[in-house]
Amino acid sequence: MGKMKRWRWVMIVGSFFVLSLWGAAQGKDPAPPKKTSDLLNKGKKIFEQTCAPCHGSKGDGKGPAGAVLKPPPNDFRKPLKEWPYTKGDLQKIFEAISKGIPNSSMVAWAQYSEQERWALTYTVMEFAASPGKKGK
Repeated sequence: MGKMKRWRWVMIVGSFFVLSLWGAAQGKDPAPPKKTSDLLNKGKKIFEQTCAPCHGSKGDGKGPAGAVLKPPPNDFRKPLKEWPYTKGDLQKIFEAISKGIPNSSMVAWAQYSEQERWALTYTVMEFAASPGKKGK
């Protein structure tokens, strides 16, 4: 094999290696930020604007738009382990907000920044952690 062919071969193989590493890094789940009161406040504001029409302002799944959805929106007041799609897993909740839930009315909210989606993740989890909650 000539020097030029060998060099070309090294470049091609090297390029595939670098691209595969880059692709793996892109698919990596983002690390959650620290839950702070500022992040929760941001999440509450977004929840009221975006999520409450389906999930209700109390997180009970009884928002005005939620009444006609099949399956109905999740009742966030249930214990986290009883949440049907995510089972209370922090990363899965973030993923459901980011990518939506297949075969449901839950759409992806990828237009929000990663920080805003984490804010929503922590906010919806707060409904299950609230004292005096009344899950189904």
